[in-house]
Amino acid sequence: MKIFDFVYLISDTKSRRNVGSLIVMASLFFGFYLLGTAFFANDLKIPQRSKMELKDASNCKNRCQPPGSQALPEGILAKTSDLDMRPLWGWFDDGTHLKPSVSLLAIPAGIKQKDLVNKIVTKFLENDFAVMVFHYDGVVDQWDDLQWANRVIHVSAVNQTKWWFAKRFLHPDIVAEYDYVFLWDEDLDIENFDPGRYISIVKEEELDISQPALDPRKSEIHHQITVRRGNSRVHRNYLKLRGSGRCYDNSTGPPCSG
Repeated sequence: MKIFDFVYLISDTKSRRNVGSLIVMASLFFGFYLLGTAFFANDLKIPQRSKMELKDASNCKNRCQPPGSQALPEGILAKTSDLDMRPLWGWFDDGTHLKPSVSLLAIPAGIKQKDLVNKIVTKFLENDFAVMVFHYDGVVDQWDDLQWANRVIHVSAVNQTKWWFAKRFLHPDIVAEYDYVFLWDEDLDIENFDPGRYISIVKEEELDISQPALDPRKSEIHHQITVRRGNSRVHRNYLKLRGSGRCYDNSTGPPCSG
């Protein structure tokens, strides 16, 4: 009888301990639950406050700026432009600007080459080109007697090369509007050159960079690849199998290949 009473007492004590442990664990769980609920509630309020702050900032963007500093309405600004001249009001009366130019001629010009430059610019204007003249000698007024003087863009900087002008005044956002850009030399004869025909060949051959072939009897030749060949209208390389500076079929760089 005593043995059973002792076992019962032990079992009863263990039960009480288990109940106490459960109560403690339940209390801890409930406490963690309350803390977690408060924490997540604060987290949920953060985005709401952020949205309110963004809304206030958006309202202030229009109200709090100084007068005259507001952004321009959409449609006024453009990513690209061109060099076609436009009058301050109305339209040109000479009938020369009926449609925008699709190609651009840029040419360095010194007053000593005035006659030849006049022929070059005149022919390109007849083919609906926009024209920019780089005056490397600083002389601009002496060109005013030419018919096209007020129809082209004049840029003047003394003793600068055509590449100096091109890098600074042929901005990508400007020339992007044109199908083709011609960077022409002022001493290049244009008597037998047809800009329209040349562009049609360039389109058919899908050329990105090119130059007209030169007649060695009439032009000074600096690179043999630029010499005209009578048996083809387009060539992309030059062969030289003897002497120094040889060029082969597999040559890929200048002066052997364009």
